[in-house]
Amino acid sequence: MKKTLSLIILMLMVGATDTLQAQSILPSLGGSRSGTSGFQFLKINPDARSAGMGSSAVADAIDGSALYFNPALAAQLDRNQVYLGHTQYFADISLNYASYIHRYRGMAFGASLFYLDSGEMDVTNEFNPFGTGQTFRTVHLAAGLTFAQELTNLFSYGVTAKYIDERIEEVESQTVVFDVGFFYRVGDTGLRFAIGLNNFGLDASPSGETSRQTLDGVVIETEFEDVSPPTMFMMGAAYDLYSSDNFDLLGTAQITNPSDNAEQFSFGLELGYMNQFYVRAGYELGVDEARLPSFGVGFDLPILGYGLGMDYGFSTRQYLGSLHRIALKFNL
Repeated sequence: MKKTLSLIILMLMVGATDTLQAQSILPSLGGSRSGTSGFQFLKINPDARSAGMGSSAVADAIDGSALYFNPALAAQLDRNQVYLGHTQYFADISLNYASYIHRYRGMAFGASLFYLDSGEMDVTNEFNPFGTGQTFRTVHLAAGLTFAQELTNLFSYGVTAKYIDERIEEVESQTVVFDVGFFYRVGDTGLRFAIGLNNFGLDASPSGETSRQTLDGVVIETEFEDVSPPTMFMMGAAYDLYSSDNFDLLGTAQITNPSDNAEQFSFGLELGYMNQFYVRAGYELGVDEARLPSFGVGFDLPILGYGLGMDYGFSTRQYLGSLHRIALKFNL
């Protein structure tokens, strides 16, 4: 009876997007909000496992990626963990993510580093569309400290404070933002709910200078508008759809409401064999250029009393191409 009720709740949540849109509780304002926030690198998913499941991980990122999705999930780990992730992004841009979670009784302490580097790129303008002979690069960094606590075996919360730094050419923006997350397990039904509010904080005031060529000569720009972080509200669920001695099937669903775009809905599936080998698939709705499902594989193996895990996630965008993500997890 409990499992039936939990499944009904999950199905209602999956169908909630259309209802909320119809009642204007979550109105679609993507056209009017687009381009109103900076620090867009914070919206790039650095995790291979969740990428293979449509990035629907706010209720089930029970590994080092919890510090990116929902800090409350850090308290759900049963061991300390080191997490290393790499994403081969578009145009040879590399994205790297690292985190460490330390469990102590019912609490968890974490540290994370998110780093994106464009590499050297050619400077172009309307007078020199094939390049001026100069180069520039963009560097984006977010460093966070996390505290999470498991108040009961069913409920946990977490908070992350992040320092973010974005440098484009000779212009630099810095600020501090916070992530807040909550996690709730519905008894032994296999159903979990989570809520996250990420990148909520202060606007940044860019400093530095940049030059641009005009018909009247070179103009030096030194004054810039303040930049807002891309705050995201996420609500999601995870449910153990099937379980046997050898196979387990997990389903996830998530609604994401960003401050600078339209609402998004994603869902994913994970089939596990003997809690060691995994196959994953997912799909994203409301995401620009997302036309095909995402896929992924992974494994978790005990080695000398420790645990080693590796995940791979593959997703595509209609015009920009394919994204490959890989992650290594060391349980200590």
